[in-house]
Amino acid sequence: MLQRLTARAFWTFSRWKLVSEPAPDRPTVLIGAPHTSNWDFAFMLAITWQLGIEVRWLGKKSLFHGWRGPIMRRLGGIPVDRTDPGRVVSEVVERVRSGEVFGLVVTPDGTRGAHAHWKSGFHRIALETGMPVTLGFVDRTTRTTGLGPTFELTGHIGTDMDRIRAFYADKAGFHPALRVEPRLREEDETA
Repeated sequence: MLQRLTARAFWTFSRWKLVSEPAPDRPTVLIGAPHTSNWDFAFMLAITWQLGIEVRWLGKKSLFHGWRGPIMRRLGGIPVDRTDPGRVVSEVVERVRSGEVFGLVVTPDGTRGAHAHWKSGFHRIALETGMPVTLGFVDRTTRTTGLGPTFELTGHIGTDMDRIRAFYADKAGFHPALRVEPRLREEDETA
């Protein structure tokens, strides 16, 4: 109740507009992209609270140190040790298989900095758990944010990423200059 009221206040006073397809009706891997600002976190909370989606999200482990730890966990955070990304995937898969029900927010373009590829963990998690993927977005050019389509992955990286690239083609992020094109390193290796 408090979350929904907070989200309603956010959207009432924000210059941004929530534009969303219907919320997914089952647990999903929710992609948050382009991830170019710390404001993306506030948007993610406002979107999921407004739509009533129970989420967990992956965040760098340094966000969970000290006094922030309990707050971040209460907001659905799962700390990630970036030195062992494969372990993160297996931990999330195990949570889903044990019956925990949630949408998993992932920012596959990683940190807001200079790099050329998205991280592929979202793809592996979705395939291993059977969860669909929901495309979340932030677009400064239109001052809109929200959720796009939810769909099942095919298992073919090129096909899946082509669909994702098509959706994000006109989404600029909060800081457009920091946007990373949706491309996995694995696509380049198989080409």
